[in-house]
Amino acid sequence: MNNTEPLSAHNIVYLEQGLDLLRALDDHAYTAVQPPYHDSSIGDHLRHCLEHYSIFLGGLDAGTIDYDARARDVRIATSRLFATQAIRDLIKRLQAVPRDDKPLLVKMDSDKEAESAAPWSASSVKRELQYLLAHTIHHYALIAVLLRLHGHEPDADFGVAPSTLKYRKRQLAATQ
Repeated sequence: MNNTEPLSAHNIVYLEQGLDLLRALDDHAYTAVQPPYHDSSIGDHLRHCLEHYSIFLGGLDAGTIDYDARARDVRIATSRLFATQAIRDLIKRLQAVPRDDKPLLVKMDSDKEAESAAPWSASSVKRELQYLLAHTIHHYALIAVLLRLHGHEPDADFGVAPSTLKYRKRQLAATQ
């Protein structure tokens, strides 16, 4: 099946979790860092995720995605209002992703010491939507830790992979 729509919808679900997160936090919790426990704020992690989506969506027409070309826009990391609007814009753009899968070329640095540019790899719209989902969940898991450090308990499924949620549901059903 080459339909990208289900993966776009799954990504939107996680972006909507980001909107819920922004509504639940105050500005201090969103921007705070606590060395030595962490040097990045919740806003920094959310910015990182959103910029990956932006790069993906911006490269679709050309068929090239360069994840290293992120803007690193500090406004996303420091303003919950700005981040909220960024998520809403990304959701609209994800809803407009063409349904048909197509090949893409993707670049992402993998060696912090290498002077040469990272090679381009063959991928597809569906594969990159899978990557974005996994990447976002990973960062949400880190955000969940930061939330706990700030005295906020995230929703039980925040930052948890769908496969883990399904496994937990099966385990719970087996014990009842």
